[in-house]
Amino acid sequence: MKIPLSPKLRILLIIVLGVVWVANEYKPGGQASSVATSASQSRTSAARTSNVESGSQSDIAEAFRNKQSDLIVTESGKVLKVLPDDTKGSRHQRILVKVSSGKTVLIAHNIDLAPRLNTLRSGDTIRFKGEYEWNEKGGVVHWTHHDPAKRHVGGWIEFDGRRYE
Repeated sequence: MKIPLSPKLRILLIIVLGVVWVANEYKPGGQASSVATSASQSRTSAARTSNVESGSQSDIAEAFRNKQSDLIVTESGKVLKVLPDDTKGSRHQRILVKVSSGKTVLIAHNIDLAPRLNTLRSGDTIRFKGEYEWNEKGGVVHWTHHDPAKRHVGGWIEFDGRRYE
């Protein structure tokens, strides 16, 4: 059944659809960084929120073993090394962390959206929440910050009594 639309209603419908499309395509912070691939950045928010957040200390080890990505993890670990910032696209503070399972992961903390951990050093312990992405070296945890567009689960890093989000 075809519903007749007036010309004004058609124009309004086109404008609304255009605004929705632009809002869905807008990505704060520019291009995806080299540590967080554009493929993972462009996945739908439905896929992101379908992952169950878990506080289990084995989440990263299990995700690594299963080559699983897009998993929201909350874990803690010892800082092995604070690497130079990734400045391609959105700027990220890069932190190598050894979690309780013995796995080493790279934390890619977006410092265009969240504060830098200026006093962080090797040997410090941090707690973090973010999205795990599998790779052969142990994986990357990104989205350790809030989402200005409110389409993704917010993450954080806790260090020295302060939450960086």
